[in-house]
This record gives sequence, C-alpha cells and structure tokens, in this order.
Amino acid sequence: MSIVVINALSVPEGQGSELEARFAARKHAVDQAPGFEGFNLLRPTGDNTQYFVYTQWASRQDYENWRDSRDSAAAHADQDGKPRKPVASDAELLEFDIVEL
Repeated sequence: MSIVVINALSVPEGQGSELEARFAARKHAVDQAPGFEGFNLLRPTGDNTQYFVYTQWASRQDYENWRDSRDSAAAHADQDGKPRKPVASDAELLEFDIVEL
C-alpha cells in the first residue's frame, strides 16, 4: 500500500523564495530512491503560511529506508555536501496511508 508523507514547514516571512530555490537545486535528488513515487512542494496561499513537502512512497519501509539513508542526508545538504541551516523555523511530519477505493 502506498503512503504519503507530508512535512509541514513554518517558513519565516520573506524566506519562501530561499526555500523554493533550495528545493529547485535538488529537484531530482530523491527520484532514484527505491519505492519513491512522487514529490510536490506546495506553496501557501490565502491565510495559510506553511509550505507542505508532499512525497509518495510505495511503502512505509521504502520511506523509512530513504529517511535513514545517506541519500536523505545528502538531499538536505549544500552542494558541497555540508549540512546547512534550515530555512524553516518549525516542521511537523504527517503520514498517511493511501486508501484504495
């Protein structure tokens, strides 16, 4: 059963473009991970101020394997491989099973 993992990011005012640039620079960093099915970065509109990082995985185990891997660390590093300060001031991880109807 596929799962969706959403990382809800609180981004300080004026920092959205930096967040988007960082994701654009690593656009396909996770594409080759086993079980990866899709990614979207959702920009807030209206009164909402949180960005949502939406990923879909073939299984919870596939997601956990990627999360715990060096590839995950590399996806969150600068281009020289060094960790960098996050743009978001807070993050909340949400997980869902996809219901097959």
